[in-house]
Amino acid sequence: MAGALGACVSVDTRKAPPVAAEVAEVSAAAQAAEQARQAALRAQPDWVLQGRVAISKGRNGGNGRIDWHQQSGQYQVSLAAPVTRQSWQLSGGPGQPVRLDGLEGGPRSGDDAGQVLLQAIGWEIPVEQLQDWVRGLPAEQAGAPDHLGFDAEGRPRVLRQFGWQVDYLDWYPAEAGRPALPRRIEAVSGDAKVRLIVDAWGADGQ
Repeated sequence: MAGALGACVSVDTRKAPPVAAEVAEVSAAAQAAEQARQAALRAQPDWVLQGRVAISKGRNGGNGRIDWHQQSGQYQVSLAAPVTRQSWQLSGGPGQPVRLDGLEGGPRSGDDAGQVLLQAIGWEIPVEQLQDWVRGLPAEQAGAPDHLGFDAEGRPRVLRQFGWQVDYLDWYPAEAGRPALPRRIEAVSGDAKVRLIVDAWGADGQ
């Protein structure tokens, strides 16, 4: 997998803090800070995350480790289930077919990452949209959000877009050279659910 994980933020092992509430109004200063955060992230398209993910679709589900590398619009996502020792690698990007490796019978490919995963593994994961959602951004290619609510600090709290509701439950605060980024996310659409805990954020290519 290309790139190295740099400028990481380690997971906090203490009890998770209470989830911030969605507020009706956000101060002008908080709005400006959020606009600056989004602009900074849009200007940094290459990134890496390492974390833990739990995925369910009806009665079908699983959990494990996730490593996501995003570089020059291309993504490479590794999913590993430590109990079953199964692992999959998903790769794709603009103008490229999606490829899923690690399956019995050889790799699968297609034009839509979500459909490839659903047909091959039975998991419903909105991969194309998650490229933005995991960083606390509305998905650019999914149309305007149906709803985007914020917490008192102006950070996204609830995002409804593309038939999914994304709840931002915890955040890493901004640090030198890195805007605030989500720590815990939950995305739900019908009987499909994706829960993500980010243990470390980094910049690809470092």
